[in-house]
Amino acid sequence: MSIELHHLRGFLALAEEKHFTRAAQRMGVSQPTLSRNIRRLEELVGRRLLERSTRQVDLTPAGGTLYDQLSVLLPRLEAALHPGPDEEAFRVGFAWGFPTGWPQEVIATFEAETGVPVKVHRRDATLAGVDQGDTDVAILRGRIQVPQGMESTTLLHERRIVAVSTRSELAEREEICWRDIAEHSLVLNEVSGTTDLTQWPEERRPNVSAICHNFDEWLEAVAANKGVGVVPEFVGRQHIHSFVSFLTVPDGPPVPLNLVYLKRGGHPLTRRFVAMAKAATAQQEERSSGPDGHGA
Repeated sequence: MSIELHHLRGFLALAEEKHFTRAAQRMGVSQPTLSRNIRRLEELVGRRLLERSTRQVDLTPAGGTLYDQLSVLLPRLEAALHPGPDEEAFRVGFAWGFPTGWPQEVIATFEAETGVPVKVHRRDATLAGVDQGDTDVAILRGRIQVPQGMESTTLLHERRIVAVSTRSELAEREEICWRDIAEHSLVLNEVSGTTDLTQWPEERRPNVSAICHNFDEWLEAVAANKGVGVVPEFVGRQHIHSFVSFLTVPDGPPVPLNLVYLKRGGHPLTRRFVAMAKAATAQQEERSSGPDGHGA
């Protein structure tokens, strides 16, 4: 049999308390259990570590040497085995528009089942930092070209809507056809957006009036009536701007919502998070496609 951590922890507690009862209480074990562990430790190291009397416990020279070493080494070992919250957190990245509903449910269940905290990070980058090691998994919309060594899983699809300035002639309308968008100037978010010109036929594509590098710039450009913008439907519910209206696009191509992560070498709980996300979004789509739903 080998020396185990509970032997060493018990010895340190006893060396510092110098009293079996107090040391046992500190360890959360019974006094007989602590006594057996100390005897077993002495057998395994082949030395007497303690001088026992009816009133107190003292360290032998061998026990003092062992204590001096363990008092430094054991805390370092404990820290390595149980890293702090910032080191062990599972990091979820997104470029813009963090979804509502299923992510919050998944995060709560993930934390409860694994004991690992989840931190959400916004990164204004195409892959939301997952390719740079800044996040463990990224929630991304649109058609994703993942680099070698990474994997993408599509969770669901979202409808598209068109954002227009309240000063635009389109603001009085409720919907617009996909092909008719080409008749208007387009505002593009080229970093984290979900729309590009290739989604229209080559002979009928909109002119680009403004190119932006993040969602906030895009929204303000639309509000300033520099052009129209195309985004997933949830934006109309989450990002309310007093100078922006939204039109439905009944025939618009849906937007895939993806999880992107490393195939190998990533966080050991990545696959578990992905599996939980897939289950949660499948349930969400099933509910939305039910008798009272409208599908995705």
